[in-house]
Amino acid sequence: MQDLMQDKNPGQDSKNKNNTWSGRFAEPVADLVKRYTASVGFDYKLALFDIQGSLAHAQMLASCDIISSQDLSDIKRGLAQIQNEILGGEFAWSVDFEDVHLNIEKRLTTLVGDAGKRLHTGRSRNDQVATDIRLYLRQAIDDLLGLIRVLQSALLDLAEQHTHTIMPGFTHLQVAQPISFAHHLMAYFEMLRRDTERLRDCRKRVNRLPLGAAALAGTSYPIKREMVAELLGFDGVCENSLDAVSDRDFAIEFTACGALIMTHLSRFSEELILWMSPRFGFIDIADRFCTGSSIMPQKKNPDVPELVRGKTGRVNGHLVALLTLMKGQPLAYNKDNQEDKEPLFDTVETLTQTLRIYADMIAGIQVKPEAMRSAALQGYATATDLADYLVKKGLPFRDAHEVVAVAVRFAEQRSCDLGDISIAELRQLSALIEEDVYQVLSLEGSLASRNHTGGTAPQQVAAAIMRARTSLTK
Repeated sequence: MQDLMQDKNPGQDSKNKNNTWSGRFAEPVADLVKRYTASVGFDYKLALFDIQGSLAHAQMLASCDIISSQDLSDIKRGLAQIQNEILGGEFAWSVDFEDVHLNIEKRLTTLVGDAGKRLHTGRSRNDQVATDIRLYLRQAIDDLLGLIRVLQSALLDLAEQHTHTIMPGFTHLQVAQPISFAHHLMAYFEMLRRDTERLRDCRKRVNRLPLGAAALAGTSYPIKREMVAELLGFDGVCENSLDAVSDRDFAIEFTACGALIMTHLSRFSEELILWMSPRFGFIDIADRFCTGSSIMPQKKNPDVPELVRGKTGRVNGHLVALLTLMKGQPLAYNKDNQEDKEPLFDTVETLTQTLRIYADMIAGIQVKPEAMRSAALQGYATATDLADYLVKKGLPFRDAHEVVAVAVRFAEQRSCDLGDISIAELRQLSALIEEDVYQVLSLEGSLASRNHTGGTAPQQVAAAIMRARTSLTK
């Protein structure tokens, strides 16, 4: 030991090595390795959460008489200054100290001396970073829930204006049955409602405290983990120290929730892109969300929904990356886990930007009801209504289906709508058909007939919107 200390004094060459563990090594870490292994270039985003966790940890240590009250006072003073430096953009980050935790610790020690060195008593960077990520993600989930609510409100505002605006509903992108534009919008409200439920459920598993697990086996100091959990607003502690430091299920689960949110918005984006095309002409997206062409002056390109569609692949990729990151790791913590942050941070950032811009974009949509109605009159959208009409008259459904199929073929040959076929010609197909059939064959009659919970009848859609508004206040 004496020879080693004489050979390489731990206090020397501080610019070339990390003194946190340099006494164990005979040579400094190579600059290339520093740059390769450093995470401070991205995990600095955890800085304020790291300070939050450190304050709670220090308060617990003082409560347990592991550090003195003077140490606690010094630590609080030093961390407050560091927080101000970070918020003011004055903090000097260094790859020499590898990550956000050591950067803050080194600065704290410079400011308050030995008290800063005592802060790390009873913890490891393993449980420290796991705590920081959970604090970060808990806040991110709360913020995203608020953004989803804003988007849902924008959908409801638009839907309220269009409970009677008729458009074609599609299957296989073929005209299927008439629906209202409001009903179509409410389908996306329901998707976002499920997204909200998933995020809230995910938050329960995020909100568990790893701190106190130390490196992997817990600590020999008489700590109070439950006290720290209460100070930080966690619902409880992670029960197993090995799992506490190595678990990233919560990050994977969150990213899966994020992938579903983006998938829903990608589907909506695809429809907005189609609807804005002159071939549909159902809507117009406000100019501020579109761009032009460098060569074709007539172009108005729906860039925002196209980018949402593209960024969905980005978030889906982050989910696969995190699953792959964890699949081969033995317990407990491994350096691989440093790679969890960039996919997680980018998922949060992508979701945040997308939800913000989407709510604004929805609020600026201009609807073209005439084009929607005209499209609903193509493709024999009321054919199922005619079949249902015959069934109510006593004809078995399969027989009614066949009668209507013949009627559609007849209308195709005439290049007319089902409602344009004369009553005499319809009665040749079935004697059950009477003059009241034209009520069934109208678009308004088709909508009104779906008068049940979840149906597209205007009064049902209006009721659904009202229930949805109430749900947003809970």
